[in-house]
Amino acid sequence: MSDSSRQRRVSERNPIVRTVESVGEVANQQLHTFSGIVGFIGGIVYLVSDTLLWIARAIFIREVRLGREHLMAQMVRVGIRSIPIIILVQVFIGIILALQMAPTLESYGQIQRVADIVGIAMFRELGPLLSGIVLSGFAGASIAAELGTMVESEEIKALRATALNPIRFLVVPRFLATVTMLTMLTVIADAVGVFGGFLTSTMILDIAPEQYLSYTKAAVTQRDFISGLAKAAVFGVMISMIACYEGLNVKGGAEGVGRATTSTVVKSIVALITADVLFTAVFYAFGI
Repeated sequence: MSDSSRQRRVSERNPIVRTVESVGEVANQQLHTFSGIVGFIGGIVYLVSDTLLWIARAIFIREVRLGREHLMAQMVRVGIRSIPIIILVQVFIGIILALQMAPTLESYGQIQRVADIVGIAMFRELGPLLSGIVLSGFAGASIAAELGTMVESEEIKALRATALNPIRFLVVPRFLATVTMLTMLTVIADAVGVFGGFLTSTMILDIAPEQYLSYTKAAVTQRDFISGLAKAAVFGVMISMIACYEGLNVKGGAEGVGRATTSTVVKSIVALITADVLFTAVFYAFGI
C-alpha cells in the first residue's frame, strides 16, 4: 500500500483529520475569494487613475488628442440609444409610486402629498439609481463584450505593437461617454418619472394638475437635483470602469466574453447599490 493511500484511509477514519481538512478547504476558498476581491478593486483603481491621467494630458497637452468623433459615437451608443428604455422604465416607476402611496396617504387625508413622494424619490434616489442599473445592462455589457472580443482577436496586442495605448483610445472615450450620458439620462429620468406620477394623480387620483405641480415644486429643492446628478456621475464612473476592466481581462475565448458580460452586469448592480447606500448614509449624517 502506498503512502498516499494510507494517508487517505487514515483521514477517512479519523474525524479530527476530516474536520481539519474541511476547515482548511473553507479557509482556502475564503482566502481565494478575498484575494480576488482585492485584485479586482486594485485593478479598478489602477484603471481609473490611468484613465484620469490621459484625460489630464489631453486637457493640458495639445499634442494628446482623444478622438472627438470616437467619443461622439460612444455617446450616441451609450446614451442616445438608451433614452427610450429609460423613459419607459421611469414613467412606469412614477405610476407605481403614485398608486402604491395613494391608499395610505388617502387614509390620512393627504393624498395630494403623492406629489412630494414621487418628486423626492425620483430626484434623490430612483432617477440616478434605476438609470444606472438600466445602463449597466444596456451599455455596460456591450462595452465589456466589445473589448473582450478585441482582446480575443488580438486587436489590443496590435494596438500595443503600434505604440498605441489601449487606455487612451478605447477606455477614455467610453469612460467620458458613460459618465456624461448617464448624468444627462438622469435629468430625463427625473422629468419623466414625475410626469408618470402626474398622469396617475390627475387622471386616476383626482388631484388637480395645478395642485400636483405646486406640491412638487415646493417639495423638490435644488439640493435634491444636484445630489442626484452627483450620484449619476459616480455611477457612470463605476459602470464604465467595471465594464472596461472586465472586457480587457477576458480569458477563455467566446465563453470568456460571455462570462465578462455577465460579471459586468452583476458587479455593476452590486456596486451601484453599495455606493447608493454610502451616499444616503453620508447625506443623512450631514443633513443633505
